[in-house]
Amino acid sequence: MTDEVVSVWNEKRLGELTKLWGQGLSITQIGLKLGVTRNAVVGKVHRMGLPKRQSPIVRSDKPFEPKRRKLSPLTFADWDRHKCCWPIGDPRSPDFKFCGDKVVEGRPYCEEHCNQAYTSSNKDERGNKVA
Repeated sequence: MTDEVVSVWNEKRLGELTKLWGQGLSITQIGLKLGVTRNAVVGKVHRMGLPKRQSPIVRSDKPFEPKRRKLSPLTFADWDRHKCCWPIGDPRSPDFKFCGDKVVEGRPYCEEHCNQAYTSSNKDERGNKVA
């Protein structure tokens, strides 16, 4: 038994890699053609010093603007104790709102938000009471 390490990169594969790289094939396509992983191609291209290529990810000059969701009209000034005070959005943002739905008696939130806010350790996974 020998401790010899056999490389997957022989002269034929190195020549093919250089040719495919020059043709502009993607790293994944080159790996598939040569029967090696994508990471093997990346590493070998780097070690061989082949010219870098432009990223396929196109960046826009226009800054990304997230879509605004429709918020409840309830602002801090409109809040009262009979309206759900579940916060929506970033409190530092001018679009910050509260839920505003009718609260559950004795709670600060509507039914939907009470279900999110309050959990019970005396219930099993299906929500049944445990003795």
